Amino acid sequence: MSATIRKDATALLVIDAIEATGEDSLYDPDAATAAYRACVARAVDACHAAGVPVIFCNDAHVRGYDRELELWGEHGVAGETRVFPEVAVGEGDVTIPKRRYSGFFQTDLDLTLRELGVRTVVAVGADTNICVLHTLADAYFLGYDSVVVTDATMTFLCGTQEGALEHCEKCYGSTLCTVAELEAALA
Repeated sequence: MSATIRKDATALLVIDAIEATGEDSLYDPDAATAAYRACVARAVDACHAAGVPVIFCNDAHVRGYDRELELWGEHGVAGETRVFPEVAVGEGDVTIPKRRYSGFFQTDLDLTLRELGVRTVVAVGADTNICVLHTLADAYFLGYDSVVVTDATMTFLCGTQEGALEHCEKCYGSTLCTVAELEAALA
């Protein structure tokens, strides 16, 4: 990892690392995602151990009128998902519900980050090509630096993981790293 992480000015954004508690085929657990889910859990654990704030940006759609449901069908409905059981949610962690792709759009994520003194966001979660990408676009537009943990992100709805990572790196200046590199940077 070429960038240095300042623990006092960094936060982890855990984007849609959720599964359904009801009937939600988009977020149903899948055996193929086990390695990705384990990497998300490792990233959260590393940030907890380093004292880096952890912020969950989770889909919390409203059935009946959220526009995103028109495109993707019912998924991520408020009250019908949970964070991956592998992930240890800490007492001081923050959850910011979102109704669009970006964790910043019409939420208080920017205000929360500024109050915490954050200058760099580290992103894990899914879909790299949609919610992670749009969250990092807004982070870039708002002046934040970003890091994408490549093995703790996943693309499964459209496009490719490689294309999404290239977009983050080239268009938003994101630093790409593995979860092992993040753990080393935070140690």
